[in-house]
Amino acid sequence: MEKKNVWETYDAGQLAQLEDFTKEYMQFLDEGKTERECIDTIVNRITQKGYRDLSLLRREKKKLQAGDKVYTVCMNKSIVMFHIGSRSLEEGMNILGAHVDSPRLDVKQDPLYEDGGFAYLDTHYYGGVKKYQWVTIPLALHGVVVKKDGTTIEIKIGEDDDDPVFFISDLLIHLAAEQMEKKAGKVIEGEALDIIVGNRPLKVEGAVDGKEKRDAGKETDPVKEGILKRLKEEYDMEEEDFLSAELEVVPAGRAREAGFDRSMILAYGQDDRVCAFASLQAMLELDRPERTACCILVDKEEIGSVGATGMRSQFFENSVAELTALCGGYSDLALRRCLAASTMLSSDVSSAFDPSYASSFDKKNVAYLGNGMVFNKFTGSRGKSGSNDANAEYLAYIRNIFEKEKVRFQTAELGKVDLGGGGTIAYILALYGMQVIDSGVAVLNMHAPWEATSKADVYETMRGYAAFLRYNGME
Repeated sequence: MEKKNVWETYDAGQLAQLEDFTKEYMQFLDEGKTERECIDTIVNRITQKGYRDLSLLRREKKKLQAGDKVYTVCMNKSIVMFHIGSRSLEEGMNILGAHVDSPRLDVKQDPLYEDGGFAYLDTHYYGGVKKYQWVTIPLALHGVVVKKDGTTIEIKIGEDDDDPVFFISDLLIHLAAEQMEKKAGKVIEGEALDIIVGNRPLKVEGAVDGKEKRDAGKETDPVKEGILKRLKEEYDMEEEDFLSAELEVVPAGRAREAGFDRSMILAYGQDDRVCAFASLQAMLELDRPERTACCILVDKEEIGSVGATGMRSQFFENSVAELTALCGGYSDLALRRCLAASTMLSSDVSSAFDPSYASSFDKKNVAYLGNGMVFNKFTGSRGKSGSNDANAEYLAYIRNIFEKEKVRFQTAELGKVDLGGGGTIAYILALYGMQVIDSGVAVLNMHAPWEATSKADVYETMRGYAAFLRYNGME
């Protein structure tokens, strides 16, 4: 089947809308490099558009009706939004679901140490990464430190022009003969991904010839002590406060336009914040739907959707139960009817064809940058293991919507059959009996520190999500 580049289909007005939308998207990427930052940014945006906190309405015993817009947050890392339609919730919802976590390095709980005149923070990588990609690039530190008294200190270092950055060292090429013989997975070991955070020793009173005093024969760590002094002065933070901290190491720098023609976006964390932002904007554009619209943006997808803030938790189901109660019709049966009658676009990225590695793809069944929104009928690995496999009727329903709305889309698989694959949150929602299919944006360099997307695909995906929310399910 013919694959057409969507850039060729836009008129001047659409191109202007595309540029405005992708500019907002790049700003969103810069504001939200962690799941906490994403949720904070999203809450700020949606409350300005009339969304109200579901937990507050529950405590106030307020009733909800058609047209109301509500949200609920789980542990500052996941969010569910609802725009209530005129139809009964038992008739189901139109659901968009994406994740806001991305591969990164997490700082350990006892991280700070000194070795060879350098101060380091010990890390543990999060999600699927090629570890060698993280060395020698500028890194930033984002997160929170919660002190024993409950005070929260927000950390963001490495993003402003006058901020310092951090880095992971690599062996110079002149001495790397043995290293270069290793397989890619072993060139950089996980325990070697510790970031360098300082090199200047703390000068103390009584130092002689640049050496610190010895205390009862025990050697001090002057560089580490210097870092601790700065942490205390700048953040009122003690070493023990690392125990109750969540600090993430991410690439430093803002999202950038890529290419002479500025047709692409190069940025950290586009998997899956690109689908999260497109889903968010589709919700904000929706006007008084007949069928309730829902947007789920969750954490922990990159490590199996586990934990209280992952899709496998009961956060989403509990939120729908609370919504049903405030709409005046809660029962266990009503809740299950609502979930089973719902339709969902599991909003996640797909691999883009890379001509430099053409042998890894099936050219007929791969997404191409610039060819529009992507649908993956199934994901999983090899024999579709771990996959939600959407049925033909649902695909036909989606095709009909997109043809009516003139949304450009393509279908794809995640590489050749026996080479690997990937998973999404689709199969988790499908457990309720609802119709689910994976859909999103093609990404080049997926899971690398810097990922690339096409502006046209990002814009077209938002249009597709918005169209999906306007329809009334498979009646």
